[in-house]
Amino acid sequence: MRVLIADAFPESHRARLAERGHDVVFEPDTTADQLPERIAGFEALVVRSTRVTAETLNKADALRVVIRAGSGTNTIDTETATERGIHVCNVPGRNAVAVAELAFGLLLALDRRIPDNVQDLREGEWNKKRYAKARGILGRNIGVVGLGQIGLAFAERSAAFGAEVHAVAKPDRDPEKAARADAVGITYVEDLPTLARSCDVLSFHLPAAAGTRGLVGRDLLAEVRPGAIILNTSRGEIIDEDALIEAMDAKGIRAGLDVYVDEPGRSTGQIDSRIARHPNVYGTHHIGASTEQAQQAIAEEVVRMLDAYQSGEVLHCVNLDPETVG
Repeated sequence: MRVLIADAFPESHRARLAERGHDVVFEPDTTADQLPERIAGFEALVVRSTRVTAETLNKADALRVVIRAGSGTNTIDTETATERGIHVCNVPGRNAVAVAELAFGLLLALDRRIPDNVQDLREGEWNKKRYAKARGILGRNIGVVGLGQIGLAFAERSAAFGAEVHAVAKPDRDPEKAARADAVGITYVEDLPTLARSCDVLSFHLPAAAGTRGLVGRDLLAEVRPGAIILNTSRGEIIDEDALIEAMDAKGIRAGLDVYVDEPGRSTGQIDSRIARHPNVYGTHHIGASTEQAQQAIAEEVVRMLDAYQSGEVLHCVNLDPETVG
């Protein structure tokens, strides 16, 4: 199968694809604007952050499958892919620990104001008095919104630090995930506003979908405790950034963010974001899944998925009947 990899991908796993007979073209610097002119002749497309637009899909003359080397597919025009009979697949769960580690790192950084400590030291300022104030994680009430693989991994790490973990009750939760949640000792509440009122920290682990866009808006933020911490390592679209800025100014809320509404579509570039510049925000560069461990695990699964597709089996498809391999 002719495969275009339009994002970073380990050399070792590119070699494995070639060994299996796939014709692999590796162009990691391809942009979303350039992709429509490069897609002709390729049966499979592998991306991470690069957006796959309707224009790209409409210009594809041989494309059968798009694989997002990560969990979310919001950067792919799935509706157009469905209309054209192109499978859109993701790689769920392989980056869960990496994202959970970053979310927890943001929490620790906010609690101890680590970036500000570092900055002052680099500038020659010593102010132990200012930075000797922190609440700590032990005994804190942490609410986890979204108990998928990442949310559960974050919940497990929170519990290991002695926090009291809370989540919204969901009667039809998957039995395996329910068992992991029970092992953590999660306390369930009736709904999201109750969770917001109950917790010192809210960590969001949700996909971008019709029901989650703007979820962290004025109504929910009105329920959040003054001085609380909000973490978002999932998708920028779930936060109404203007509303969060207002809440940070009015209530002293602080935020740890890895994702933003208008972040660049490439790994380098410029970002003009009010929320990223806000003094109550500690931000990172959408690097939640960017550990060597996670990328190796994702690449391993992409190899397996391409082999399976070549053999007539579609894995982790999000838009079409997996049985219909065109």
